Amino acid sequence: MASKIQAEATALVIVDMQNDFIHPNGAYGRAGQTAETISALPARLKRLANTIRAAGGWIVSTHFTLVPGKAGEPFISEHLRSLRPFLAKGDFAPGSFGHDLIDELTPADLKVEKVAFSAFYQSRMDWMLRRAGIKTLVFGGIVTNGGVASTARDAHVRDYDIVILKDGCGAFSQEAHDATIESLATIARIASTDEIIKEF
Repeated sequence: MASKIQAEATALVIVDMQNDFIHPNGAYGRAGQTAETISALPARLKRLANTIRAAGGWIVSTHFTLVPGKAGEPFISEHLRSLRPFLAKGDFAPGSFGHDLIDELTPADLKVEKVAFSAFYQSRMDWMLRRAGIKTLVFGGIVTNGGVASTARDAHVRDYDIVILKDGCGAFSQEAHDATIESLATIARIASTDEIIKEF
């Protein structure tokens, strides 16, 4: 990747920074599922997002989605249900408060609904990015070892230039975060938010 980022061809990909994950009144907040490293992300990512907006770059947000079926009951995989038994009707529902990007990071230029870890899986993300002329993806958000890693690896096989923000991603354990950042160094540039802000 060149030392000077081309703003108009670059997107900050904000992975799953949704109210249901982050806000105290969201699904995870109500269930007491929080982590200090995740709570610190909004302020850090806001600085970078504002810098990218001002430079003419793109903001892309991904939104984990529980698709509602009959009577609004969500389709929840058995794997997810066993990990997060507190998830219920209305959580991560399209168009809901919980589904939306947290206020600190709005607005997004492009929004992508996702039903799995990777935002590329069964979505129109690749189509939108290419139509927008985006070639470089700067990843921040949650969780490092889930949505961030899976989406970044799928971006790699689609020939995007990738930057992973080592202080702009978070996981529910520092060990999981650190191990994932180390593994992603084989497919991406690892940088801090301050380093990327300076390049813009």
